[in-house]
Amino acid sequence: MDLHTANGSTLLQNIDQWRELCEPMPTGISPATSSDKFKSPVQFHAIASIHFLSEESASRKGSTLKVAARYLKTPGIISLGGGLPSPEYFPIEKVRVDVSQPAGHQATANGSLATIEASKGDVRNGRGLYDLEVALNYGQAVGSAQLLRFVTEHTEIVHSPLYSDWQCCLTSGTTYAWDATLRMLCQRGDYILMEEYTFSSAQETALPQGLQIAPVPMDDDGLLPERLDEILCSWDVQARGARKPHVLYMVPTGQNPTGRTQPAARRRAIYAVAQRHDLCIIEDEPYYFLQMPTTTTGAEQESSSSELPSHESFLQSLIPSYLSLDVDGRVLRLDSFSKVLAPGLRVGWIVGAERLVERFTRGCETSNQNPSGVSQIIIYKLLDEQWGHAGYLDWLMQLQQSYRRRRDGMLQACDKYLPREIASWDAPVAGMFHWIRVDWTKHPAVKAGKTPEEIEEAVFHAAVDAGVLVCRGSWFRAGGASIGDNPLFFRTTFAAAGADAISQAISRLGQALRAEYQLDSSV
Repeated sequence: MDLHTANGSTLLQNIDQWRELCEPMPTGISPATSSDKFKSPVQFHAIASIHFLSEESASRKGSTLKVAARYLKTPGIISLGGGLPSPEYFPIEKVRVDVSQPAGHQATANGSLATIEASKGDVRNGRGLYDLEVALNYGQAVGSAQLLRFVTEHTEIVHSPLYSDWQCCLTSGTTYAWDATLRMLCQRGDYILMEEYTFSSAQETALPQGLQIAPVPMDDDGLLPERLDEILCSWDVQARGARKPHVLYMVPTGQNPTGRTQPAARRRAIYAVAQRHDLCIIEDEPYYFLQMPTTTTGAEQESSSSELPSHESFLQSLIPSYLSLDVDGRVLRLDSFSKVLAPGLRVGWIVGAERLVERFTRGCETSNQNPSGVSQIIIYKLLDEQWGHAGYLDWLMQLQQSYRRRRDGMLQACDKYLPREIASWDAPVAGMFHWIRVDWTKHPAVKAGKTPEEIEEAVFHAAVDAGVLVCRGSWFRAGGASIGDNPLFFRTTFAAAGADAISQAISRLGQALRAEYQLDSSV
């Protein structure tokens, strides 16, 4: 295997051989580690812009106690330095979890389930590379070496970063990672750029930090690069009372809330604008693997549930990430296990240029420290020891197909139950959300002078009274902009309910719309 030209498929097929060529896995408590130990070398280095950094982040020093961990690899050393509790006093002796198997994996004694276990002393007794003596103790801010290795390899398999000085750092979920990123990059009073409809929690994280939002218009393919360029070219520091923005936050795939997905050409155009104006792109991508470009019905749907594509064709079908396009080190990717494994595990990771990730890590050392060790060891045992990279891709493909069937069921229900004279929609090609447009200008209350916001509220409560909860589009308006001449939007999700419940919920929404708009309710 040519290590300098290895692509994702090559690494996937030769992962065991690759690991033999890397440094041995550090197995002690809280060992110093980084992605450099596990990734293949590339000669090209990024020129990450450290002038992005806030005063707070630039002033951070390395944690004295964490930095001392590098001495633990000295042969024969006895540590009396760190305040690490003795594992013999941990009351948790063993963790045992039954887990599902991806399609195509060999059945076990429990049928489709497999059992993963972790105990104290597994490493000492040669039963593995990661055990409870390590997982239950303090760890490094980048996360455990064992799970860090997996996400580093996964990043290379899926995204193949173009420059060499990139790093991963495990996080306690994307919400925390976004909060820490804002503290790292922004000063109070700064503007950040966001899609005109944006993830409400992302905005609600930024506002209390004294940040302001500059919304960028979207179309069916997501954020508009020409409008982004226009906003930045015409930025008036005096009128705005703040410097030109240098942070752009986006959910490029299956966007929350609109469900829109930026095609490859759109991403390249936005990246070019970011280069022109020296922007740091925050790529928030929890739905990246839930890309489902076609609708399926009948026999096609039944066939798709039992047949998985090859790993190579699956990887090639994914729209290139901003990380995979980045040549400057200006992209910070927020990745997550929440939507593909379980949100309660509270484990994700960031990927970006070394100089940015190093600053992020320094912030973690004196805040959250690292994700839960119990969550980390469960994920490691599942992904590395039980499934492997190939099995994880199988799981992602299986998940993609499952959500595609739910998406198709919701679209069929909308076709059947929603009044087309006032409601319209586009099929989402990724993610978990379906964005429904409603024409407020046709509401009877318009003649009485009701505003779009009042009509939106009336429709929302009518839906609740009919027995279905949807999200109001105004909750996601970046910068608190009014609805104005825009349509009303309501966000629905096909992730949280089964097929029958989805159909019933859309039926109830249709009834509510017909009642509010005084339409024929015989459908």
